[in-house]
Amino acid sequence: MPLSADPVRPTGSVAGRWERIGAIARGVERWLLPGECLLCRGPVLLADDDALVCGLCRSRWRSVPDPMCNRCGEPLDLEQPCRLCADWPDGLARVRSAVQLEGGARDVVHRLKYEGWWRVTEPMAARMRGLEPLTEGVSLIPIPLARKRERLRGYNQSERLAAALGQMLSLPVLTDLLRRTRDTATQTALTPDERRANVSGAFAAGDARGVRAVLVDDVFTTGATLLAAAEALCAGGAERVEAVTFGRAVG
Repeated sequence: MPLSADPVRPTGSVAGRWERIGAIARGVERWLLPGECLLCRGPVLLADDDALVCGLCRSRWRSVPDPMCNRCGEPLDLEQPCRLCADWPDGLARVRSAVQLEGGARDVVHRLKYEGWWRVTEPMAARMRGLEPLTEGVSLIPIPLARKRERLRGYNQSERLAAALGQMLSLPVLTDLLRRTRDTATQTALTPDERRANVSGAFAAGDARGVRAVLVDDVFTTGATLLAAAEALCAGGAERVEAVTFGRAVG
């Protein structure tokens, strides 16, 4: 099990020297003991810096293909009208996902959610950074996790992912604006309609007036959770609500 937090760094004029010393030490360590990819167990090259997933595995993550729905980002077959978001209520303006949830992409999400490897959010965020909703002036809003699941997991994976994106793109991350009002049953075995009912009214937002919000989550399946969260933010006065996810369920 990896450490769940970075070591505390010293502050003040000594901080820069400690950072340089730390970088040198990490470089020597990586030269003597090359890192191992979390997915394929192969070596992680020095060019990959301190990544937990090697460049080859990351190259195998398949992007969501075009053409796609302008609103929900679902791949379309022969440019037929999208049926996934046809009955979506107003509020969630646009969703985009970085990769299809299959193979190594599914594995890395599993490592993040169930095995404690929260630092895989760094390569995940790197793959997400070009998604259209991530523009200057937006604020990142992680999907709040059910309290029981967060206690068991030790962290909220969506919050870790939003933090990695925020640091990478210099965007603010607002962790206190959206909250869960109740715990919900796991969505895994539910139909799309059951998912919508399960999370209906499960979120509440503070004063979101003027906020251009981009919800951040690890996986998009039917959009039920994102819709419920967007509804709460709109009720709080958000100017616009969009969403980004790392993976998108296939089929």
